[in-house]
Amino acid sequence: MSDKIMIKGAGITRVFPVPGGEFQALKGIDVEIGEGVFAILRGRSGSGKTTLMNILSTLDDPTDGDVWLGDENVRSLSQRARENFRRKRMGFVFQSVSLIPSLNAYQNVEFALRMAGGRINRESALRVEECLKKVGLGNRMTHMPAEMSGGEQQRVAIARAFVHRPSIIFADEPTAELDSAMAAKVTETFKRMSREENITVLMTTHDVGLMGAADEIIELEAGERIS
Repeated sequence: MSDKIMIKGAGITRVFPVPGGEFQALKGIDVEIGEGVFAILRGRSGSGKTTLMNILSTLDDPTDGDVWLGDENVRSLSQRARENFRRKRMGFVFQSVSLIPSLNAYQNVEFALRMAGGRINRESALRVEECLKKVGLGNRMTHMPAEMSGGEQQRVAIARAFVHRPSIIFADEPTAELDSAMAAKVTETFKRMSREENITVLMTTHDVGLMGAADEIIELEAGERIS
């Protein structure tokens, strides 16, 4: 970890139109997360955590407020520039793993590297192998998704998110479909990879049993930050 701030949100407000009026999902949220930090964004359903995650990851715009990722004020970027920023400098892990079923674990991770614009050569092959070994799947590289457990598939997704060395990884409820033991293992994998790769990770969850793994906890309630 360093003193560099990788994710910063200032006064983030999000208002959605609803029949008969509007709904304020976020109410002036401020957040700062440093480089190499594993942060957990928690809150009950309806607290605004997914809305905040979508705004911080540039998938949605705030009604008011600003977002910086590294030194870049992303609200000033065009849509195309944001897409390029996401492709090259971010990684994503979702609740639904979405591995390509016709590709084995190695090929799924390599495909993500291709999509990020990485060259496929001996060095990239070593990087794919390195990431799979780091998530504990060095002996499962040639296995197809259907031959792997849910936890193993999610760890392939983690390797896929880290392989192109992004600055930031956003993980939205990645443990929601796992049992408690596997959820803890996947969360610890995020923390260890964040440390080893010096990459900022922001993960949403409602599971209080996972909070101990976080370097920082950001808690929302009814659209407001309470911790």
